[in-house]
Amino acid sequence: MHVLKPTCQPEGLLNRVDALIKDGHADAARSLLAAARRLSPASPRHAELAARLAMSEGLLDTARLELDAAIADAPSNSSLRKLRAEVRRKLNDCVGAAEDAAEAVVLAPRDPIAKALLGVLMLDLQRTGDAVACLREAVAAEPANPAFREALAAAHDLSGDPDAALVVLADGITATPAHVGLRNAAVLLCVRHRDFLKAVCLAEEGRVAGVIDACLFGLKGHALSSLGRHDEASEAYAEALKLGPEDPYVRHLAASAGIVPGAQRAPIEYLRTVFNGYADRFEAHLLSLGYRVPGLIRATLQAHGIAGGPVLDLGCGTGLLAVVLTDLTDGPFVGVDVSSEMLVHASAKQLYTELHQADVLDFLRDDARSWPLVLASDVLCYFGALDELFALVHTRLSAGGRFVFSIELLQPDSRGVTHGNGEWILGRLGRYAHAEHYVISHASAAGFVVRRITPEALRNEADAPVEGLVVVLERGDAH
Repeated sequence: MHVLKPTCQPEGLLNRVDALIKDGHADAARSLLAAARRLSPASPRHAELAARLAMSEGLLDTARLELDAAIADAPSNSSLRKLRAEVRRKLNDCVGAAEDAAEAVVLAPRDPIAKALLGVLMLDLQRTGDAVACLREAVAAEPANPAFREALAAAHDLSGDPDAALVVLADGITATPAHVGLRNAAVLLCVRHRDFLKAVCLAEEGRVAGVIDACLFGLKGHALSSLGRHDEASEAYAEALKLGPEDPYVRHLAASAGIVPGAQRAPIEYLRTVFNGYADRFEAHLLSLGYRVPGLIRATLQAHGIAGGPVLDLGCGTGLLAVVLTDLTDGPFVGVDVSSEMLVHASAKQLYTELHQADVLDFLRDDARSWPLVLASDVLCYFGALDELFALVHTRLSAGGRFVFSIELLQPDSRGVTHGNGEWILGRLGRYAHAEHYVISHASAAGFVVRRITPEALRNEADAPVEGLVVVLERGDAH
């Protein structure tokens, strides 16, 4: 039970409310705020605390109404404008949020937080030049603020200047060498741009400087794996696992190195973390790898004369499949993905009638609709065992419905040895590959008729093609 110390000073009460909100004591904060409002006239501070309390409880519409009324009474209060910008952003009103942040900058031109907030919102609106300008001013005002530097680096990267992004992060590391987030951001930047040697060097510099962090070691392992230095990668993953034994990102990468046995699928938290951070670069990165899967699925549907709808797009990501297929199928498209940031990009394409943030297995269990066509582009590579996925998709297909998907192909190594359990294996970069016979046998066991399996190169990786299969299954009568 939370015990409140008595005070009769209105300002003291409000400070106590602020502390309670920050500590997560919403009920106590609500009671004390009501008392404070009885003791003194309405003020912007009352409204700000009421809005923060509502935000802490997920009541964004309530927070917005509180701030609307307060700003109508005190239109020149920059703090209220900044807070409403945060609320509107959470409500996906990025244009309105940017308007509030811009007004806050006008009202308080020396406030670096207002400038940083406006810069982040400019990024949301894909106005990268304006974002860089705002965030550069924020960093100039508070050069030791790591959050400002990370945001400015992201703006440079999205504007096509990763070198400038790395300089911003490197300067921040020099100023605050113990800050883990800046080092991780720098290493991740290099990994995303496939400068794996630089990523390893930066991670090693962090270790030498005394930064002991599970994510840093995990990123180092990922970079080493990408360079083919798998023994060193395993050592890095093992160190990461010691530091973060419950971290889903670390555990999945450790499993890919064979350190954690029995991982039958990528954890939801791992996928959400990876793809939320990857969303803004996802399409450009895939295109740079010669990514072919959406086009291959289109060609497969054309070859089979499949044009029915509605279409369920499992793991829809940024909506690349809908872009490729919108003139081919009758639609409508319904997309499912674990990453909220990927869904923002899918929504912007305006090709989906519904988008759901969910694990694909949970969606298939909970949504009772039948679908004539279910698609999965680069989704099964995050599952090892496919039995449950096949069974659920079969249940949700209408009679004669088709399930079309890609998989990465499990192949023997240069000595002819097939690793894993002979059916599937978790690769060193965190994706699963499957044997063709495994897909056929388990699809058949789930009640499918295998209509087509086509070997294809899915994309390039480390200057070599990633071999896979494009598969067409039809719901049979077995179940």
